[in-house]
Amino acid sequence: MKKLLFLPLFLSLAIISSSSFACNDIAQSGDSIACDSLVDSLQLDSLAADSLVDTTAYRADRLTQKDYDEVAARLGVEPAAIRAVVEIEAGRTNKGFWEPGKPLINYDMSVVNKFAKKCGVTLSKYRKSHPEIWGASKTKYGSQQGAEWARFEALRDVDNTLGIYSSFWGMFQIGGFNWKLCGAKDVDEFFMLMCRSERDQLDLFANFIESSKLVKYVKTKNWSAFAYRYNGPSYASRGYHTRLAKAYAKYSCKKSTKSQHTDSVK
Repeated sequence: MKKLLFLPLFLSLAIISSSSFACNDIAQSGDSIACDSLVDSLQLDSLAADSLVDTTAYRADRLTQKDYDEVAARLGVEPAAIRAVVEIEAGRTNKGFWEPGKPLINYDMSVVNKFAKKCGVTLSKYRKSHPEIWGASKTKYGSQQGAEWARFEALRDVDNTLGIYSSFWGMFQIGGFNWKLCGAKDVDEFFMLMCRSERDQLDLFANFIESSKLVKYVKTKNWSAFAYRYNGPSYASRGYHTRLAKAYAKYSCKKSTKSQHTDSVK
């Protein structure tokens, strides 16, 4: 590939904070991080009560068609195109949360390793006190998401910023290191909004694809171009673009069928 349109996220903090990848390839080898469809077998089990997350601001309202229509109109894209991204990133549940105030996350150790030094954290010091940073048992924590959150909270207890950077967040699986591209004033606001509601997650996604100049690919349904920039250069090996196209067709069909039904009623 002669014309690479991206820079590796691990080069520097400045480059990473302005990168166009959300759920992406971050390993130096170029191997992919399987962030899409991470909750196909999601079990909504509870974490321990000593969570670091304040759930008092949580809004339980699910995204509605009105939400999709409003954001799609703002971006100048079809609502079905946005729903396609949700279908691939959030899995069959189409949910942004696995538990009140706790969004879906995909904790990634390669991200942690890339940012630890920049955040002034010597990870080896916490091997004994915070072993979950390196791994957590699904059996112990009740589910895959329970284990992911145990790892995130262990790391956040060591360093707040590194903890938030460590994961891909919510129904659109946006890396915490992309907080600025999402329009948040700082990493803490990004985290707060991700934990507050699905509508906030949708708005963060809209800001992200605007800042990253990805709207044109969503508008034209150029799924290969979008997938390359949003999910990384190995998107094709996972069929990311073809699954997006299939999901878009499904939601477009639903809209068309609904319109036909409305017309017949009239």
